[in-house]
Amino acid sequence: MTTEQLKDLENELWAAADNLRANTDLKSSEYATPVLGLIFLKFADNNYRRAEKAIHEEFAKLKGTRREKPISEIAIEKCGFYLPDEARYDYLLNLPEQADTAKKIKAAMEAVEQYKPELEGILPKDEYVPLTRTNTSIPAELLKSFSNIPGDAGGDVFGKIYEYFLGKFALSEGQKGGEFFTPTSVVRLMVEIIEPHKGTVHDPACGSGGMFVQSQHFVQRYRQELERLGEAHDADQLYVYGQEKTLDTVKLAKMNLAVNGLRGEIKQANSYAEDPFGGFGKFDYVMANPPFNVNDVPLATVEHDPRFNTYYTGL
Repeated sequence: MTTEQLKDLENELWAAADNLRANTDLKSSEYATPVLGLIFLKFADNNYRRAEKAIHEEFAKLKGTRREKPISEIAIEKCGFYLPDEARYDYLLNLPEQADTAKKIKAAMEAVEQYKPELEGILPKDEYVPLTRTNTSIPAELLKSFSNIPGDAGGDVFGKIYEYFLGKFALSEGQKGGEFFTPTSVVRLMVEIIEPHKGTVHDPACGSGGMFVQSQHFVQRYRQELERLGEAHDADQLYVYGQEKTLDTVKLAKMNLAVNGLRGEIKQANSYAEDPFGGFGKFDYVMANPPFNVNDVPLATVEHDPRFNTYYTGL
């Protein structure tokens, strides 16, 4: 998919979703989570579809032998997800008109979480019912809109669509959006300055995880350049650690990591008062767009914390 085609698709998807939002009484911040959840589900289904033949071949090969495995275990090994029939995108897309689509989407999300424990409690489930208060067809219309994402679209395309929607929702919320979204251009500049080639990256105010996604993109560009020059590079991946004080935004960040194939941990924490990773001196890289507008943190909260009172020269 070319850059121009991707841009057209992003605009088309946003227009469809935003038109449907006009028929609900939800704010953009409330509408964002169910929409991003469906983008995630389409990504998971695309991944599963690409690996489906290999999954069933492996299952048939091992069946009846001492090495027999449940099909769910094989699927997770092959593509990172197992999607039972009721969690497949086409199943939801083709539900009969009289079906309770919001309830079926909730069941699909629960099924995904059942076989991917790190997403437990993260995917939107009860958020789809409020969409139906004034128009019961909204969940089905959203499913139809996102079915336009090509079946061969991989993690890179999904990551860009996901990031695009995060930015659009943030703009819709005005200044409040700044609580969970830093403009991509700013994030990319920070990453280019720090140059996180490999190792561990920490963001103590990670929001929806944009710093981590851009770090991964930097690594990919860096390795491609080395390969172009015929030079060897380290195959180690980044491992990311994020903290974010708002639970809903933590969920967005975890979905963002999954969509982009990133390894890492995101925890809910107020970084002024909590240090869940024991982070002082632990990480290879630390980057953040801190909450500069916060000016009422009690001195007693931070004065004895080495993260705030120690300057480490690295010498």
